[in-house]
Amino acid sequence: MSSQAPKEQSYDVIIIGGAIMGSSTAWFLTDNKDFNGKVLVVEKDPSYEFCSTTHTNSCMRQQFSAELNVRISQFAADFVKNIRSYMGNDDRVPELSVRNFGYMYLADNEDFANVLRESQQVQLDAGAGTQLMTPDEIKKNYPFYNVDDIVLGSINTVDEGFWDGTAVFDWWRRQAGERGVEYISNEVVSMTKNAAGTRVESVTLKSGETISCGQVVNASGPRASRTAGMAGIEVPVEPRKRYSWVFAAEKPLDRDLPLTIDPSGVHVRENGGGTYQCGGHSDIDPAVEYDDFTMDHSIWENHMWPIIASRIPQFEAIKVTSEWAGHYAYNVFDHNAIMGPHTEVENFIFLNGFSGHGLQQSPAMGRGTAEFLTYGEYRSLDLKPFNYERIVNNQPIIEKAII
Repeated sequence: MSSQAPKEQSYDVIIIGGAIMGSSTAWFLTDNKDFNGKVLVVEKDPSYEFCSTTHTNSCMRQQFSAELNVRISQFAADFVKNIRSYMGNDDRVPELSVRNFGYMYLADNEDFANVLRESQQVQLDAGAGTQLMTPDEIKKNYPFYNVDDIVLGSINTVDEGFWDGTAVFDWWRRQAGERGVEYISNEVVSMTKNAAGTRVESVTLKSGETISCGQVVNASGPRASRTAGMAGIEVPVEPRKRYSWVFAAEKPLDRDLPLTIDPSGVHVRENGGGTYQCGGHSDIDPAVEYDDFTMDHSIWENHMWPIIASRIPQFEAIKVTSEWAGHYAYNVFDHNAIMGPHTEVENFIFLNGFSGHGLQQSPAMGRGTAEFLTYGEYRSLDLKPFNYERIVNNQPIIEKAII
């Protein structure tokens, strides 16, 4: 696809990356009555074929160990369930819901069981509906599980499960465009800073144009480090390969399958119509090239299928119907979002490193970034703990519920 030139020579905000984080930020800027600037979204691949947004499980959960992550997901649920009212009661916007089959965390040792107990208290304090289950209770409610090695389970079926992330993404882009945000198919290849090195003054596009900017948002997913490098700065984010399989069961389960996180790290969930989706990664989990989406078929035969068939014996007879490899934008520092301004290049704004839970966090993170761009602070939900400054200060946020 040929590159598109921007209409203007200067923008108040340039967002690098038009997938779900960039589009959420763009939309929330248009929805803020106090923001009246010009916004340019530069997207390398407007088909979004290989972006993390299109390779997602499209699920949300409140089962996090950090309260702020719980509240971020609670806003996501509210936004999805009330999307039409959030979008100005536009009749074209579909009514959406959360398919609440929940997440089922399974612990096979007391150490992890204690993590589930501690996390449940955090979640309950934030208003979540998480329940702990003994192996007998799990078996009674979900008789298809093999729980011989399990000591405790944790599940929440309130605002936890599948949602239509594609629809939300599509409508953020559509409404943002209708409200004046300019999307172009192009690529930022370099940046120019001021003499003091404290601001990005312009970005240069692959097509040759140099565009002045007020603020720059790095929303480039697994390519976050490459984008930051153009401004001479670093961010600890790298692409990690994650594999997914959709399969049909010869004998489908008689009830919804929660998104089950096996102690091995393999996860599998309800997909509908007697089909299920399974995901995971190899035992060796290196950074990969940005364009490496090659499947490793041995992982399914040797690792994934044996685990899920052992956990759910009805899955011994299944047929894979589709498979793909996608990328996590993996924050190697603490697996949490990296947001806010750089500590020296003050108008370079991070929106990176979501490590697999970006889709469900996109409503709150886009809203928060839009607030920061407008006011220089977060107003709806204090996201400052996720600011880039913690990287410099070596102050990780420990989130124990990473899949």
